[in-house]
Amino acid sequence: MVRAAASATMGSVERLVVVAVVVVVAVVVALVAQRRRPDPPTGARWEVPVQVDRADFDRPDADWLVVVFTSSTCHSCASTVAAARPLESPAVAVEEVESVARADLHRRYAIDAVPITVVADASGVVRASHVGPLSATELWSTVAAVRDV
Repeated sequence: MVRAAASATMGSVERLVVVAVVVVVAVVVALVAQRRRPDPPTGARWEVPVQVDRADFDRPDADWLVVVFTSSTCHSCASTVAAARPLESPAVAVEEVESVARADLHRRYAIDAVPITVVADASGVVRASHVGPLSATELWSTVAAVRDV
């Protein structure tokens, strides 16, 4: 009877060892599979300046500044600049900052996508910004909204 109990105990221990080995193998396989899985795609996020130095741009004395950061190879940049130009007035300065001609400003403000449009007040605080092409209506309503605040 003692032998039967000892044999039963050994069988239980062996089964416990087998279960433990299977669990360890399953954990290792799960970890390897997770490492092989690529990270989920993320949306692109571009930094937009929150402050500009008005001395970097023409007409630092204007009440408002609209800056369109562009590139000569960007197809939608030209239409964004064309939408901004009619806003030029004694109170609003409009300036295009092209990536090659003004690479210094693109570096300074960490511009890594174009077009980026910013609307800054007299102190250089960016009150509104857009990444991507804009219609004239969108831009004009944005400028009107920040000027009314």
